[in-house]
Amino acid sequence: MVEEGGLRVVRCGGSELNFRRAVFSADSKYLFCASGDFVKIYSTRTEECVHILHGHSRTVTGIQLNPNNHLQLYSCSFDGTIKLWDYLDGILIKTFVVGHQLHGLFTVARTEDSVFVIVNKDKPDIFQLVSVRLPKSSSQEGDAKEISIVLDFINQSPKCIAFGNEGEYVAAVRDFYLSVYFFKKKTTSRFTLSSSKNKKHSRNDFTCVACHPKEDCIASGHKDGKIRLWRNFDDDKKYTYTCLHWHHDGVMDLAFSVTGTSLLSGGRESVLVEWRDASEKNKEFLPRLGATIEHIAVSPAGDLFCTSHADNKITVIHRNLEASAVIQGLVKDRSIFTGLLIDPRTRALVLNGKPGHLQFYSLQNDKQLYNLDIIQQEYINDCGLVQIELTKAAFGCQGSWLATVEQRQEKETELELQMKLWAYNKKTQGFVLNTKIGMPHEDHITALCFCNAEKAETPTLVTASKDGHFKVWILTDDSDIYKKAFGWTCDFVGSYHKYQATNCCFSEDGSLLAVTFEEIVTIWDSETWELKWTFCQRAGKIRHLCFGRLTCSKYLLATTENDILCCWNLLSCMLEWSTKLSARVIEPDPNSENIAAVSQSPVGSDLFVFKPSEPRPLYVQRNICSEEVHWGVFVPRDAPEAFTSEAYQWLNRSQFYFLTKSQSLLTFSAKSPEEKLTPTSKQLLAEESLPTTPFYFILGKHRRRQGEKGQEALGNELVQLPLTENIPAISELLRTPAHVLPSAAFLCSVFINSLLLSKETKSAEESPDDVDMEEQKESDDSDEETNFTETVQDTNNEDLEEDIIHQLSKSEEKELRKLRKVDYSWIANL
Repeated sequence: MVEEGGLRVVRCGGSELNFRRAVFSADSKYLFCASGDFVKIYSTRTEECVHILHGHSRTVTGIQLNPNNHLQLYSCSFDGTIKLWDYLDGILIKTFVVGHQLHGLFTVARTEDSVFVIVNKDKPDIFQLVSVRLPKSSSQEGDAKEISIVLDFINQSPKCIAFGNEGEYVAAVRDFYLSVYFFKKKTTSRFTLSSSKNKKHSRNDFTCVACHPKEDCIASGHKDGKIRLWRNFDDDKKYTYTCLHWHHDGVMDLAFSVTGTSLLSGGRESVLVEWRDASEKNKEFLPRLGATIEHIAVSPAGDLFCTSHADNKITVIHRNLEASAVIQGLVKDRSIFTGLLIDPRTRALVLNGKPGHLQFYSLQNDKQLYNLDIIQQEYINDCGLVQIELTKAAFGCQGSWLATVEQRQEKETELELQMKLWAYNKKTQGFVLNTKIGMPHEDHITALCFCNAEKAETPTLVTASKDGHFKVWILTDDSDIYKKAFGWTCDFVGSYHKYQATNCCFSEDGSLLAVTFEEIVTIWDSETWELKWTFCQRAGKIRHLCFGRLTCSKYLLATTENDILCCWNLLSCMLEWSTKLSARVIEPDPNSENIAAVSQSPVGSDLFVFKPSEPRPLYVQRNICSEEVHWGVFVPRDAPEAFTSEAYQWLNRSQFYFLTKSQSLLTFSAKSPEEKLTPTSKQLLAEESLPTTPFYFILGKHRRRQGEKGQEALGNELVQLPLTENIPAISELLRTPAHVLPSAAFLCSVFINSLLLSKETKSAEESPDDVDMEEQKESDDSDEETNFTETVQDTNNEDLEEDIIHQLSKSEEKELRKLRKVDYSWIANL
């Protein structure tokens, strides 16, 4: 049961994994990543999220290992705090309140009691690198107000700041300037590049910086794709730099190897370049990484690299430049044309992913399942090129069919339009292209929907277009003498006074089709395709359209561009009710009569949940987020919830997800996302004997089942001891970290007492077992009783019943108990 008032808006996953550089653990087994308000810990072997550190109230902007204790992790956030974690046990050790918005975090081994952060001054574009002293105290939270400025007027990106030569100096770049601060001399050297725009390809702007770990060498990346290696920068007049050039566009990030013998660089080419010995002739490449490289990180052991990409992906790379693992988050596309869809088979969230792809994203595991290549053409990364866009998608027939629409229009008169129908293949567990239709309409397709009624005999698809027509497509038999095949063909074309068709949807039973033509709603019979009714709403063009469900299936709802929500009764063909509501999203729940509407207000977005039969809303929550909500969808639950409050019962069968303008995925929940992780995914061990692969989890379940069977077999012979997981003392010993446990002397007596069995707590089930053991002993010692048992076995059943009723003694009762245990299964083989 969920308590009243426990419902809140939470981030349900899909946060940016590429917002900041990832950080490796000291043994390279784990990868730490800032993801929204959390710090996620991934296994570099299995790619699984094994733990989530939650405690910040705003976006995490920096993470670093504690240089003096590699089992601890620092994190900073826009909430103005620095937190110290024991990441193995997921324990928050201490919180330091700085009081400023923190945009980046750096740690240096030589400064044990201080860290460096990027803070914002009063002006929005002025940032400073400051040193923050972390006070030592026994309390869990303390103020860190002792701040000293190191560099002023710097870039807010942590990629533009780097500490070099074991923390002797720090380099910062911004625009055309390079600043180097020396801690011992407490002096700053500044170097300037030409900012002239007249010279050909003169784009000298700094984009990133990295420092050699052992030598006085600074590497800087620039917008023109060049890399400059600075030396002798302790003297403003004798400094020198050399250039390395391979990238055709700006260098996004740089990183030196642990030993400093190699320099790694990446950019829009999606290629990781390794410059060995800082030589332009001696370089290696790892191409085709899929998207722009935004960050590069190196493990402390030097055996692994990782690259963060623009498509919200992290690639773990071996030292020999071979990709070993890919951690894929929710791809943030330029525009979500398809909206939010739910795959009926996997219940995965489906939407635009990489260019020309549909991504299938698991909401339960916060992990991408796979990408489906729809356009099936190589993507060319060019800003001036008009690309083919995936604009529409819809699932039908319980996930057996998928319809997609792609288009490209370079000029107004040059429209390229294509619709594809994909069939689900059970053998490959994926979608296979079945039918390709070129130019299904003469203008842009505005909507498409399947008839998902359970009683539908023939799969049916409807498309609406700006050309003023809607078309009905059905699955037909295309078999011939050579093979058996099925394909889609047009069955009916409808229109209404040459108005543009803007929306379409089927009723729950599939008997009616509703198509909107600008301000007019038309109702068609799905069997004869005859026009039945028309509803005219002069409040503006129809923006959204949907039928009611279950007991409210007789209602039809629509929203207009003039912010009017209308509800029609299909039985009376009358307007049931209407209200003023600027609804940006209207989504019906497939498992109930409820409908969710999200409206835009000057403060933020508001949620209204209602039934079409009642104009009064069931639930209202103001300002669910400060941004505009663009899409929403209901996802059926695996197990129904049980909310005590009537206001929250609309979430019992389904969960509502919505996507904001900045593509943040949010939902309503009573649990934080880290509480939804399975128990196996929460296990984070310091020393692993075996990698926790999916096969390892399956094998573990098999072994547990074998152990349960073994315990059942021994249950009649041995006294079953209580399970250790039910003993509080043992649970505390196994689950609590050793450094926070009480002394062993204190726990010893509690632990020993928990293992003792009381004589008085003998269960009633043990008594029959003891009697049976005594009877078995008597049976083994007496040959006469064995012969008597054989005699009874040959006796007629009717005679035996009479003897039992009239002539039973205590010894005979014992023998009959033994007789019940004799195995007679051999008789069935006669």
